[in-house]
Amino acid sequence: ASFHVDDRKGFFYCFGCHAKGAAITFVRETENVGFMEAVELLAREAGMPLPKRDPQAQEKADKRTALADVMELAVRWFRLQLKTGAAADARSYLARRGLSEAAQTHWEIGFAPDAWQGLWDALKGKNISEELILAGLAKPSSKGGKPYDTFRGRIMFPIRDARGRAIAFGGRAMDPNDNAKYLNSPETELFDKGRSLYNVKDARTAAGKGQPLLVAEGYMDVIALHEAGFQAAVAPLGTAITENQLAMLWRIDAEPIITLDGDAAGQRAAMRLIDLALPLLEAGKSLRFAMMPEGQDPDDLLKTAGPEAFQKLIDGAVPMVQLLWQRETQGRVFDSPERKAALDKALRERITLIKDPSIRSHYGQEIKDLRWQLFRPQAGGRTAVARGNGRWAGQASKGPTATAKSSVLGTASDGRTTEHLREAVILAAFVTCPQIVDEFESGLEAMTCADVAHRALRDVLLRHAHEGTDVLYDRISDALGANALENLMVQRHVAITPCIRNPGNVELATLTVAEELAKLEARRGVDAEIAEAVEDQSGVADEGVTWRLSEAARAADLARRSGHED
Repeated sequence: ASFHVDDRKGFFYCFGCHAKGAAITFVRETENVGFMEAVELLAREAGMPLPKRDPQAQEKADKRTALADVMELAVRWFRLQLKTGAAADARSYLARRGLSEAAQTHWEIGFAPDAWQGLWDALKGKNISEELILAGLAKPSSKGGKPYDTFRGRIMFPIRDARGRAIAFGGRAMDPNDNAKYLNSPETELFDKGRSLYNVKDARTAAGKGQPLLVAEGYMDVIALHEAGFQAAVAPLGTAITENQLAMLWRIDAEPIITLDGDAAGQRAAMRLIDLALPLLEAGKSLRFAMMPEGQDPDDLLKTAGPEAFQKLIDGAVPMVQLLWQRETQGRVFDSPERKAALDKALRERITLIKDPSIRSHYGQEIKDLRWQLFRPQAGGRTAVARGNGRWAGQASKGPTATAKSSVLGTASDGRTTEHLREAVILAAFVTCPQIVDEFESGLEAMTCADVAHRALRDVLLRHAHEGTDVLYDRISDALGANALENLMVQRHVAITPCIRNPGNVELATLTVAEELAKLEARRGVDAEIAEAVEDQSGVADEGVTWRLSEAARAADLARRSGHED
């Protein structure tokens, strides 16, 4: 009652779901087809001729139509053969696989008897030209005799295109010793293996009604999925998924789910598909992967665990970026800088294949997050670095943890001198706000850093601060260890500093660094004057030495008091 059609104005409107449009829109959405296919369907229904093609194109179209008619004759002949005594073993096999009579009828499953010219003679008896029969259904004899059937002693599965036309066949051998367990029709003007998908028409319709598009490996998997209620299922035809097939999948569903067998071959197929898909990714178009349990395919899983278990598996399908990460890390040990660098290089090479800059950026960030989780285990309840926004997560500690106290960043080489504490604050301020490093580069270079860990952190800041927070964190971790930043930040004199409590605040960080560098410079000025005075003094202190020392002390005192006055 909520669906309304106005035949005078030529539009429809649904008050329930608010869908609206003209006749072409209706066909496109209900049949899940493209614009031209919708036009052809409507023209055929209305009895309207489409604009004429040029003679060459018309001739090609006519031949394709004739080939499709011959394929339909072959479908009916194979169906009849399945009911003969010669097909007893084939019928037993189908029964063992759980295919009912109704399912066999729906999928138009047939049988090719083990005879050399069975189909050939049947089609010739209907006055079909040899040229059309040789286009996929028979092969010429090399000995000059009669051509022989392409399919012999096989269970036959018709392959239909998106318009529902029979375009080819797939045949499963009944002889276990046959060299080819599955055999597809050769490519013809009607059939291009890399541009076709098994069950594409019905899957497109089901996907248009909201079912997820599932990609399996073979005919029996698709049939088993369909019979279990997963009707939007397709399969490539004996080859790895091609670029054209991937484009077909994305026209049907923005995020198809690849359901691959849980064996080594299935894993390899998934990895090859990743490399194919990466350069083709677009916003909103991707792939998810549902790997079957080891040694099982979708048909096996449905029989042993049922549709509920399969539904749970596809609900947990992982995005492609996680499978990419798994491929590069699974079973490998990254216990050296060289191995970590090799991982970074491999992932970088993969990500650069992505042409869309936005998707490439998001992949890079996701990989950084996964890398952080792998190499930077965080202590529970302690202050930690939160990736992505450059902020410090967690609450301020009351003091250094046991790990921090024993680390090189938590212990001063000279008994936690004032100079060491100021250096720690300066370095921590630069870490939380690396964009100010350029402004204070000379002051950072001038820091003596008696502590070897402070020196290493200073060098990393000078080299990598301009590369961004994420890269900087990686470099610091590589140079000083996974917990180095945490141990620095939890030190009491660092944690209470205003710019550390407000990470990313450029103004606070600038004021803190400027003040602490001035204090360091003043303190070192006093030390230098004292050292020089000691060297110059050969007897009683003269007025010059006394004045120099008093001026240095006064400058140091002013620098020290400036913070309190502020």
